Amino acid sequence: MNVVERFESESPLIGMVHLPPLPGSPRFAGDRTELRGRALADVSALVEADFDGLLVENFGDAPYYPDDVPKSTVAEMTAIVRELGIGVECPYGVNVLRNDADAALSVAAAGGGSFIRVNVHTGSRVTDQGILEGTAHETLRRREQLDADVSILADVAVKHSAPVGERDIAAVAEETITRGLTDGLVVSGPATGEPADAEELKTVLDRRDSVDPSVPVFVGSGVTPENVSALLDLADGVIVGTALKRGGETTAPVDPDRAKAFVGAVRDR
Repeated sequence: MNVVERFESESPLIGMVHLPPLPGSPRFAGDRTELRGRALADVSALVEADFDGLLVENFGDAPYYPDDVPKSTVAEMTAIVRELGIGVECPYGVNVLRNDADAALSVAAAGGGSFIRVNVHTGSRVTDQGILEGTAHETLRRREQLDADVSILADVAVKHSAPVGERDIAAVAEETITRGLTDGLVVSGPATGEPADAEELKTVLDRRDSVDPSVPVFVGSGVTPENVSALLDLADGVIVGTALKRGGETTAPVDPDRAKAFVGAVRDR
């Protein structure tokens, strides 16, 4: 299934559910009930604002494991995702930082999710966790083993990273589609909350169009009420988090008024 078809929109708006630190991470506050209450409140605010989808991420768990999180993280995220999914009709997905695609796929499959985001699906990137290497070969086979109807959104030149060697971003996008067999691409800025480079976005879109126009391209950072309309004139959808938070702080709870204003800016365009 084309990943956009999962959403009841031609230009899906995906709202981030940034989880607070989970049990076992350095900044866990010691209260699972409070943690889940915060996550549920964010979900409610996004659903009330009429977002087309949700993406749950263990954002509070820094410093992140590179590519193999503890079993406790998988268990906690599965429990939370399953609870969040009760009564939520819109599609929701999972991203397990920093780059544990196997965990994300397992959580999504067990928790009723319909897509995952993978920061490094193909190739290699230098990050604060060291060099991360894509495991598309394992992720695609794991999806088959789990018999999971879960789409894969793969980043191209993911934020908070640099290439191991210089490569043309158009070539990276093409190989992520044709050799990584991703279901969708994500183009982001250099860091959380920072906008994607307009020329890079256009380059990725042009190459996508020439390779497989059915693969959607999402903008994955720096999306605001002021620029979302222009971005959706180019891209197929957006993933937004920071702009929806109280005071524009990524770690803050979702502000219901900001979330509604964001959706309003799209619906009114």
